[in-house]
Amino acid sequence: MHDDKIILGFETSCDETAIAIMKGDELLVNTISSQIDIHEKFGGVVPEVASRAHAEMIRNIFHSSLNNANLQISDIDIVSTTDGPGLVGSLVVGYNFAKSIAWSINKPFFTVDHMVGHLAAPLIENNTMKPPFITLLVSGGHTQIVFVEEWGSYQLLGTTIDDAAGEAFDKLSRFCGFGFPGGPAIQKIGEGGDPAKIELPRPKTKHAYNYSFSGLKTAATNFLNNLDIDDKVTRADFAASYQEAIVDSLLSNFVKAVKDTGVKSISGGGGVMANSRLREKMNIFAEEKELNIYLPTPKLSTDNAAMICVAAQNNLITNDMNIDDVRLNSIIT
Repeated sequence: MHDDKIILGFETSCDETAIAIMKGDELLVNTISSQIDIHEKFGGVVPEVASRAHAEMIRNIFHSSLNNANLQISDIDIVSTTDGPGLVGSLVVGYNFAKSIAWSINKPFFTVDHMVGHLAAPLIENNTMKPPFITLLVSGGHTQIVFVEEWGSYQLLGTTIDDAAGEAFDKLSRFCGFGFPGGPAIQKIGEGGDPAKIELPRPKTKHAYNYSFSGLKTAATNFLNNLDIDDKVTRADFAASYQEAIVDSLLSNFVKAVKDTGVKSISGGGGVMANSRLREKMNIFAEEKELNIYLPTPKLSTDNAAMICVAAQNNLITNDMNIDDVRLNSIIT
């Protein structure tokens, strides 16, 4: 693709209605409309409610994005969208709207795997990132260690066998009444807490690179259920300790994979990568081992359409304009 191409991207895999526009390496607009306030009262994302909210918001967000970029619809050269994995109803809204735009202006239509979008997110701010590298993809639905030998060639080294890291945050936060989404709520409550105050397990699996978080979640809830009134444990200590257990578990397997493969570059992506403690420990590891590290900013770690644009720009696409259905299985998994 030519560097001066204007790419319009959509991302509606879960509860963010996101639209971005890129021209070459320049991100012209990156609009993210969150549904957190809508789903907070339910303690999690309700699929039917999410898809309805996407349908209500996407047209206005599209027009405001064009206006903010000072563009006309005819200026768009390429249209791209997420095609999965994600919530079926939410994906369909973004997919159908994006494809109708491409059809109306007779421009190429590309679909991008959601996890490949997260994998490509660091390119938005650092287009020098090149394979080979190992990336840690952590979100509400996925926890994966992926070896990128070259663009388009992805080897899944490890994944979760039960809950994803984001789920582990969300479910415990809901149990404790900390708020939604769980990751940011626990991080905020844990500020100033002692991460070593409570001894929680760092679960292991038979496969060296796989993850399991259900046991950690159970251990944490059991700790709370058995807590004595005389035990001097603050909410901050508990939240910090639980967060530390998740971060340690994530890094333990990731560090082993990096050492075993001998790569000199690492990266990360997904909503949990916005966690400040995880970012801190990844940067410390990279500095100690003299590794190149590419992390998207926290805003670009969570679901956004800029990552869909940059993936399409670098030909990390799933299908072409002939696609007629939404593919729901990740090409990584």
